[in-house]
Amino acid sequence: MDFLQKDNYKFEDLVKIIKILRDPEKGCPWDNTQTHQSIRQEFIEETYEVIEAIDNNDKELLKEELGDVLLQVVFHAEIETEQNTFNIDDVADGVCKKLIVRHPHIFGNVKADTVDEVLENWDNIKMQTKSQKTQSEVLEGISKALPSLMRSQKLQSKAAKIGFDWKDIHGAMDKLKEEIAELDEAILMENPSDIEEELGDVLFSAVNIARFAHTDAEKVLYNACEKFIQRFTAMEQSARQQNMDISEASLETLNTLWENSKKHH
Repeated sequence: MDFLQKDNYKFEDLVKIIKILRDPEKGCPWDNTQTHQSIRQEFIEETYEVIEAIDNNDKELLKEELGDVLLQVVFHAEIETEQNTFNIDDVADGVCKKLIVRHPHIFGNVKADTVDEVLENWDNIKMQTKSQKTQSEVLEGISKALPSLMRSQKLQSKAAKIGFDWKDIHGAMDKLKEEIAELDEAILMENPSDIEEELGDVLFSAVNIARFAHTDAEKVLYNACEKFIQRFTAMEQSARQQNMDISEASLETLNTLWENSKKHH
């Protein structure tokens, strides 16, 4: 194998390693048969593992997980290199040009002294470079592959920039209450399709509350999940201390244990 092992490797070594692994004859039987679609899920998982490292402020883990994401980028670029469509240098070229174009206050003669001015320029340039002529096209441009809470918040933020928004959080709260009432009515009517639609409206309206509260809906729900696990764990531990099997306990007993766990978590 034409590859020199080293004590320390650089980016170009990663590109070369992927080329070796993808070789149809001498490469790895797994690596050389992968496609964009077959490793799509791995890309998503690696990205979330980076986020977990950031949340835990774990620098060593962050370094490792960023490497895994970088691997995914090089892997996908190599698949296209084999098809003579583009390569990793084209990827780097594209993002460099994008950064230069979208920062005219740094690389050009545009004046932007505040964060708001920078973001306004960014949005305007993004519309121009993506040939977006309407705000509807801007909304359509938000990736459908995003987690729905995140996508909802981005959609609402884009709409708010052109003035389509509640005056304050109270208007958003009133809308949430209205949507809950409509969901309640759909449940009473026992109409599955209406229940699904109204539940979606409730969730979308709840995201509006997060936006007005200047928080991240995705992170808020993440925290709620973690809190649920902590309280459930405390409830189960309490049951064990009372020689109780929670799978056999009554709902009333479970509710009592749950309320007790809430006092401490």
